[in-house]
Amino acid sequence: MKSILLVEDTPELVEVIMRELTTAGFQMLHAGDGAMALHLHHQAAPDLIILDWMLPVMDGLEVLRKIRQHATTPILMLTARDEETDRVIGLELGADDYLTKPFSMRELIARVRALMRRAEYISQTIASDQAQETTMLHVGALTIDPTGYLATLNGLPLDLTRTEFMLLNLLVRNPGRAFSRDYLLDAVWGQSYIEGDRAVDNAILRLRKKLGTMGEAIDTVWGIGYRWQMISGETG
Repeated sequence: MKSILLVEDTPELVEVIMRELTTAGFQMLHAGDGAMALHLHHQAAPDLIILDWMLPVMDGLEVLRKIRQHATTPILMLTARDEETDRVIGLELGADDYLTKPFSMRELIARVRALMRRAEYISQTIASDQAQETTMLHVGALTIDPTGYLATLNGLPLDLTRTEFMLLNLLVRNPGRAFSRDYLLDAVWGQSYIEGDRAVDNAILRLRKKLGTMGEAIDTVWGIGYRWQMISGETG
């Protein structure tokens, strides 16, 4: 049974949401303030968080910031604030979806299920990709050995961090496939990333520099992320 942490301080709304989502088949946890939300998230590791913007002790945005420093748990923001700027701030800080009060329970449940499906799909896809990433790979002058976390270019070892190696290995093994930044964060950084999209962009920048002219094969897909674009003379 999937678990949901509801972070909301309005008793009437808490009662309705807890009842409806329990009926929908979810195991429910509740925190009435931001500090308790962080405690329960750490202790219970819920599958999804429904997070109110306005909270006592610590507001929802601060809770969101702190959780995103170490976890990728799907987060649905609830708020009475309907300004576009507010929605953008929440999404840019790492919220996965946004629902403005008042809302129907039917829509809330639909959004929760959609976020759960997305998280499950990403998890399964990552597991499948990782299962295929253990064999030695030769691409032109580049050789990748996943078992030893070793990459060489023209026979010389590349000085790569573990994160850079994992990113290179994933891209090269899937030529032409565009990976979103969110996917790369989940697949490479897991729950340890802090910088969000900047972590991906900075790692790509370092990889391109270390690969020299071969770094041109890492193609930016605008609005999405990155892919390894086969260049002339490459062979797998």
